[in-house]
Amino acid sequence: MATQKWWQKSVVYQIYPRSFQDSNGDGIGDLPGITKRLPYIAQLGADVIWLSPIYASPNDDNGYDISDYQAIMPEFGTMDDFDQMLETAHSLGLKIVMDLVVNHTSDEHNWFKESRKSKDNPYRDYYIWRDPKPGMKGGEPGAEPNNWGSCFGGSAWEYDETTGQYYLHLFSKKQPDLNWDNPKVRDEVFSMMTWWLDKGVNGFRMDVISLISKPEGLPDGVAGPTGFAGLDICATGPHLHEYLREMNKRVLSKYDTITVGECPGVSVEEARNYASLDGSELNMIFHFEHMSTEFNTPAGRYALSKVELPPLKAVLDKWEQGLEGYAWNSLYWNNHDQPRAVSRFGNDSDEYRELSAKMLGTCLHMMKGTPYVYEGEELGMTNCPWNSLDEINDIDSLNNVRQNIAKGLIREEDAIEIMRRQSRDNARTPMQWDDSANGGFTTGTPWLRVNPNYVSINAKEEVARQSSVFHYYRRLIELRKKSELIVQGDFRMLLPDSKEIFAYMRTLGEEKLLVACNFTDKDVSFTLPDEFEDGRRIIGNYEDEPDSGALRPYEAVAILI
Repeated sequence: MATQKWWQKSVVYQIYPRSFQDSNGDGIGDLPGITKRLPYIAQLGADVIWLSPIYASPNDDNGYDISDYQAIMPEFGTMDDFDQMLETAHSLGLKIVMDLVVNHTSDEHNWFKESRKSKDNPYRDYYIWRDPKPGMKGGEPGAEPNNWGSCFGGSAWEYDETTGQYYLHLFSKKQPDLNWDNPKVRDEVFSMMTWWLDKGVNGFRMDVISLISKPEGLPDGVAGPTGFAGLDICATGPHLHEYLREMNKRVLSKYDTITVGECPGVSVEEARNYASLDGSELNMIFHFEHMSTEFNTPAGRYALSKVELPPLKAVLDKWEQGLEGYAWNSLYWNNHDQPRAVSRFGNDSDEYRELSAKMLGTCLHMMKGTPYVYEGEELGMTNCPWNSLDEINDIDSLNNVRQNIAKGLIREEDAIEIMRRQSRDNARTPMQWDDSANGGFTTGTPWLRVNPNYVSINAKEEVARQSSVFHYYRRLIELRKKSELIVQGDFRMLLPDSKEIFAYMRTLGEEKLLVACNFTDKDVSFTLPDEFEDGRRIIGNYEDEPDSGALRPYEAVAILI
C-alpha cells in the first residue's frame, strides 16, 4: 500500500466567513470572529479549516469576485487579523486552506481595469476578448461571439463599448474569465500562490478549476432549455492538465499542502488525472454528480424536486469504485453552494432532525475519502423558512428562479417554496452559536437573516449535551483518526436498488465494517449478514442496539468484525 498522506486521514471544516462570527457588531462575520471560535472547531476534532474567500472584493458574488488576491476584504478585517488567526489555528493543531479563485477575477481588479482600456494594453490578453459575430453590431441580441451561457443566467458574454468587443464571463458579468493560455497569467497566479504558502497557509481549495482551459476556437455548444450552452463545454479543456502539472511543479510540490479542486462537469475517468495518487496534479476533487440526481426537469435545480435514494447511491458508488487505486475521493453532503444536508437528504422536523443528521453523518464519514463538514452541519442546522424573495441575497437563486418563471418552467406561486428547498442562502444564514439575539452571531443587524430556530438549535446547547449531533460528529471524527479500515478499506455497496436503505461494507485485510442507514421515517426490514451477527457496534444513532430484523426511522449503525 502506498504511504498514507496526512490529508487522507483528516476531516476538513468549511467556514463561510461572512456568516460565521461577527466581532465588531457590523452584522458581518470577520477574521477576529473566526479566531475566537477556533477552539470550538478543535473541540469537534477537525484537522483542517477551509476558508471561503476573504480577499478584497466588491462582493458581487459574495467574495468569489476578487479585486486583490493579496489583500483582505475590509469587512473581514486586516492582514494582521489574518496573521493572528493563522497563528492561533496552528497553535491548536489546525491547518488553514484558502479558497483559490483563479478562473476569473472581479471586473474591479487592476488587471481587468487595464485590460478594458484598449486592445493594445499589456493586460488585454489577461482576459478573453472577442469581436461580435460577423455582420452584427456589438450589443445587439445574437451578436455574442458564441452561444455559451453564464452560470448565473443569460449569455456568458458582455459587450464593452470602449473597445467594441465582448469579454467572457462564465459567471457574473462582474467576474471576467482569465486567459490561462497567456503564460503571464499563469506566472501571476503561481507567484500569488507562493506568497500565501510562504505566509504559512497549508493549501488551497480551487474554485471551478476544471474550467480554466477553454476549448480551442470557443465553438458553439449544444443549447439547453435556457437557450444557451452549459458550462460543461469548458470542462477539462485541451490544456487543463498541462496547466495543473505546471502549477504542481512550480508551486505545490515545494510545500506539504492539501489541495482540492472544484470540478463541475468532470467524469470519474477524468478525475483520475486531476487527483492521481502519483501526486502530479491535485490531492482530490469535488464532483457534483451526487448534488444533482433529482434535477431531472428543464427547470434544473430550481424546481420542486425530491431526492430518490437509488440514483444517489449509484453515483456515490460509481465514484468510490472508479477512483479506487487511482485517485483520492472527497466526501460532502453540503457546502456554501448547497442547501442544508438535513433538510435535503434527511428530515428537518422536530421529531427526526437529530436522528437524520446523525444518520447522514454516519453514512458519509464511514465511506472512503476525506470528509468535509460545512459550518453548522455538525449541529444539524436546517434550511431557512424564507417569507419572500426580498429576503434572498443569492444572485444565482434569484436570477435562475426569475428566468424559470419567465419561461413558464415553474409557477410563480412556487418560487418561495423552491427557495426554501434550494437557494444557496440556506447554507449562508449565520452560524447559530447560542439562544441569545441573532444566535450569538452579531450584536448588530445580520447581513442575512438568522434562521429563527436558533433558539433550540445552537452550539452552546449541543456542546453541553453529550447526546447532541455535535458530539456524535465528534465521535465519527475520532473513529476515523483511530481506524485504518475507515481510511483505507475497500468499499462495496449493498442493496443498490433499495429505496429506503443505504448500506455498504468496508474491508481491509481481515477486518470488515458494515454500515447501514435508513433514509426514511418508517421501520424498514433489514437482516444483518450472518458474519456480522456477533460483530461490535462502533457507532449508532439510537442508544440501544438495533433490532436484528429492522432499522428504525433514520437509524444508522456501523458494525465491526
